[in-house]
Amino acid sequence: MLTSICSVSVAQADNWPQWRGPQGNGICAESDIPIRWSRTENVHWRLPLPGPAGATPVVWNDRIFLTSVDANDLLLICVTTDGKELWRQTVGVGNKDVRRDEGNSASPSPVTDGEHVWATMASGAMACFDLDGNEQWRTDLQERYGPFEIQFGMTSTPVLYEDRLFLQFIHGDYQGETKEASVIALDKQTGAEIWRQERITDASGENEHSYASPVLYDDGKLKFLITHGSDYVMGHHLSDGAEIWRCGGLNPRDDPRKQYHPTMRFVASPAAAPGIIVVPSAKNGPVLAISPKFEGDITHNQEARLWTLPRGTPDVPSPLIHDGLVYLCREQGNLMCHDAWKGTELYLERTRRNRHRASPIYADGHIYLSSRDGIVSVVKTGREFELVTQNDIGEPLTASPAISNGTLYLRSYEALWAIRNQ
Repeated sequence: MLTSICSVSVAQADNWPQWRGPQGNGICAESDIPIRWSRTENVHWRLPLPGPAGATPVVWNDRIFLTSVDANDLLLICVTTDGKELWRQTVGVGNKDVRRDEGNSASPSPVTDGEHVWATMASGAMACFDLDGNEQWRTDLQERYGPFEIQFGMTSTPVLYEDRLFLQFIHGDYQGETKEASVIALDKQTGAEIWRQERITDASGENEHSYASPVLYDDGKLKFLITHGSDYVMGHHLSDGAEIWRCGGLNPRDDPRKQYHPTMRFVASPAAAPGIIVVPSAKNGPVLAISPKFEGDITHNQEARLWTLPRGTPDVPSPLIHDGLVYLCREQGNLMCHDAWKGTELYLERTRRNRHRASPIYADGHIYLSSRDGIVSVVKTGREFELVTQNDIGEPLTASPAISNGTLYLRSYEALWAIRNQ
């Protein structure tokens, strides 16, 4: 049924423990979330930060965790929900700014389970702390799994599920030798490897590089990990990482009408809801909607393909699925809305004409779209477009927002903002 595509609980989601929220889908179940603010209106507090980052803050009860650079140091910072810094720890050193001011080595978001917090940096530095900042373990992922040969840094954020942290390492050649991509599960308590699976495709060139993050599919019956990169989206068993299915067609090699695109690296991650996985590509390429119930290579399986948009993918923001609708935010702020089952376009409208790097989130009947210049557009959900308002904090903004306990958190390049209805 159409109404089944809404994978949130009716219970209030007080915590925002990972990049895309409680269910990993960008959806908040709370109400009374602010839709209007400015640099002064509805600002609960603003905390200056030591340096920029595009990582989403994560929240558990009265504590907020976020990554940042401070000159050459790569930090995990803990802030209380009243805006006071509680502690900071150096996870690694050796920051690298990429694409001018588009990103840096603090780009991956942290993740927490309410007892510990894990931070991963694009340099491969990874560490686990308890909520008071005491180090539990640390590791260097490049030392363990080989150098990251990826143009703009390994920005993928791990997924936490039960006792495991899932990571995808999808990158290209290193000094002329092919580096096999891999999917890895680590024990969250110790950092020990539980399993590692190679992820082999026929991608070439820059297409071997993926900046996307893995995603969990969980409809109560089926549960598996989704990885995205090197021309394919794949499903993996949680127990051992073995491949369940793969789907190409995102950068076709076997279509005589289309030329293989040599630089279609994936940045946007897929989105999942019961019965559907929406898969973006890059550079105005296709968007696929596929069924989660098939196995093997489903690239040409028409039963597994719910619908296809030949063009118009978001390049960086990940899709959002809510109440039978799929929302796709293009990189210059155009918002597309499609019927989730049929793929029918319901509207394509402009919001803010500026770079959009953050993924959209949903709360209380509204979608929040963050643009690079610090303006957040608030759009009413539904089959017809309604731009409710646009709010300006006047600071560069690429991190996806977070919501917890009635507060909207915005991590700009300069500060952490707490926005509440006053």
